[in-house]
Amino acid sequence: MAKVEIPEGLWLRCQGCSKMIFKKVLEEHLRVCPECGFHYRVDARTRVQQLTDPGTFEEFNENLVSTDPLGWADSRPYRDRQVEAREKTGLIEAVLTGKAYVKGRPLMLAVMDPFFIMGSMGSVVGEKITATIERATDESLPVVVVTCSGGARMQEGLVSLFQMAKTSSAIARHDSAKGLYLTVLTDPTTAGVAASFASLGDVAIAEPKAMIGFAGPRVIWNTVKTELPEGFQTAEFMLEHGFIDRIVPRSNLRSEIARVIDYCGK
Repeated sequence: MAKVEIPEGLWLRCQGCSKMIFKKVLEEHLRVCPECGFHYRVDARTRVQQLTDPGTFEEFNENLVSTDPLGWADSRPYRDRQVEAREKTGLIEAVLTGKAYVKGRPLMLAVMDPFFIMGSMGSVVGEKITATIERATDESLPVVVVTCSGGARMQEGLVSLFQMAKTSSAIARHDSAKGLYLTVLTDPTTAGVAASFASLGDVAIAEPKAMIGFAGPRVIWNTVKTELPEGFQTAEFMLEHGFIDRIVPRSNLRSEIARVIDYCGK
């Protein structure tokens, strides 16, 4: 079942167990249902607050803005979709990047926002993530990328697909410099993002039940009419088949990131 944005009001019905939950309690549990463990999607700024030591996040490249290289219009012009996404999220693009501390460990951080055109990767998302990795390389710091995306942004065509190669090349240079690259895969991590920087972590962590894969179940069914295995493309399926290294509940992510940094010692 798709994870949804938390609706307005004091109470909501959990998407996982259908029980009524007081929203204040949900926020206290990092937007995870205390009854069934259902992980709601969270916006990028909330994710940064959840992961980083208070007051340590220093954002950079915050003013980069996507253009409209194709003059794209379907049911609505691409430029209008961008304006709507900025008004809805308060962000200029679908990723936040900066330097921060997690339990006292300095690192470079990139966090994707699922509510900005479904966290899709256009030219600016690719540039910001690449710049974050390159800065981590220059400063000999680990880099953590939290992925949440529907994939490459179709409104930018090949320009968006180029970002797969660009981000991957930056990761290769970071690895050659003995840098640590850690990915945190959240729901959903799909398509061009899953096929590039999301799958290249030295250590890949996922949140419970996150959908991870290239084409989603509906796309696969509509294309080849094939029944998928039970739990296909869930984090649990990916762990069983060796695509990720571990599944970590949101409440433990800070500690796990700090532990990986200490253990790998890159």
